Amino acid sequence: MLKIKPILASIIGMTTLLISSLLVSGKQYLLLSFIFLAMGMYPLYQRFERRKMTAREIVFIAVLATIAAVSRVPFAMLPSVQPTSFVIIVAAMILGKESGFMIGATAALVSNMFLGQGPWTLWQMFCWGLMGYTAGLLGKTPFLQEMWGRLVFGFIWGFIFGWIMNLWYVIGFIQPLTALTFLQAYAASFYFDLAHALSNVFFLFFFSASWLKIIQRFQKKYGLLDFEENHF
Repeated sequence: MLKIKPILASIIGMTTLLISSLLVSGKQYLLLSFIFLAMGMYPLYQRFERRKMTAREIVFIAVLATIAAVSRVPFAMLPSVQPTSFVIIVAAMILGKESGFMIGATAALVSNMFLGQGPWTLWQMFCWGLMGYTAGLLGKTPFLQEMWGRLVFGFIWGFIFGWIMNLWYVIGFIQPLTALTFLQAYAASFYFDLAHALSNVFFLFFFSASWLKIIQRFQKKYGLLDFEENHF
């Protein structure tokens, strides 16, 4: 029987955060965001920590996370356009959901060492981590094995990423927070979310096939993370 506690924790945490931000008076939104984001990510970190891994496998994950992080820096002048999401998706497809989460979350943390840390870092760790988790979850399915499926997945996640990050902006800066101001903030981010979605499509279309072969070759040659994840 499949266990979905990490995913449920993430969804429940984000939903509770939104409701709390609408109902709780005062300036406790930032604290609430940290609490519920931590609730969502802790089970995933815990599962990864309990896995038996060799030093070579840890290094392989760290290298991919570093590539994902560094690839974001040259595109910093182009809002929402970066190959980080692409690297996370293709790596997770080969290495699995838990490794995908770690690559995504680590890429956000490391890239912000160059671009600037702040309260948004934890939100980006959550977004890119969950992106990697879902890519790993669906990586062996016919949907992501086909090019069109990868393009659809990348396009959709461009918007999901933006919608989650918008929540950070809304609860942190929109006052008063009403249904109207909430919708206005999300509408204003449409072009940035679209840019992220289209950049995912671009990188996946031109580079995903070759990157998948390269990562899979390294995995098989050195026996890295060469097992099926039968639970989540």
